[in-house]
Amino acid sequence: MTEISVLIVDDEPIARRRMARMLAAIEGVTHAGEAGDVPQAVEKIAALSPDVLLLDILMPGGSGFDVLEQAGSAAPVPIFVTAFDHHAIRAFEYNAVDYLTKPVTPERLRQALDRAREAIAARQNRDTVAELRETVAALRKALREQATRPTQFWVKSRRETIRIPAEKVLRFQADGDYVQMHAEQGSFLYNESLSGLERRLPQEDFLRVSRSAIVRRDQVVRVKRGPLGVLHVVLRDESEIKVGRTYLRVVRDGLMQG
Repeated sequence: MTEISVLIVDDEPIARRRMARMLAAIEGVTHAGEAGDVPQAVEKIAALSPDVLLLDILMPGGSGFDVLEQAGSAAPVPIFVTAFDHHAIRAFEYNAVDYLTKPVTPERLRQALDRAREAIAARQNRDTVAELRETVAALRKALREQATRPTQFWVKSRRETIRIPAEKVLRFQADGDYVQMHAEQGSFLYNESLSGLERRLPQEDFLRVSRSAIVRRDQVVRVKRGPLGVLHVVLRDESEIKVGRTYLRVVRDGLMQG
């Protein structure tokens, strides 16, 4: 049997003590604590995270409904316990699992807690399913992104088409609606815009340094400052790429730290 913790919320000390005695006699139930008004109840919910509330309706500083509204998404499963039966409809609008009228008998309390335990299990199952769906969605998204990341490029060179592995690329330079791919094998025109290519390239391998250039991170050998304080990244082939003003922080964070 799953253990559940219960917070008693009632402004009458005698009623709280009686409820605590009945809880002590029920297997699988822990008496988490007590509260005598709305602010104290909200504070105890935040501090103790009980599974169930035995919640009076009328109390100083507001009502049991105020407790649930102020607790928000952290609110435990509520069981209303009150001397009045005319609040029942509203109670169930707040997802109460039961509505007990005083004086409460031990058997009636046990039945209400059994319903609460079932509600908690259902809530946990829904949360688990939702978490699994989120995880699966995230994995699918990652796989789709990985599938669209280019690991190689096919480019035309005279009368043939050759394959350029991504790790052989030094940099990409914008050329109208196309890009010039500079690789170890030479320079080639590639049929894609720089922005489109940037979205597909793995960020851990490539870094955009200006509106017109993307470089492979492991090809950068140093960063130097030119006239007027302009930064340039220098690649292994000794080519120098001017860093755009709006990309200074990106370059510092991506290359010059750690």
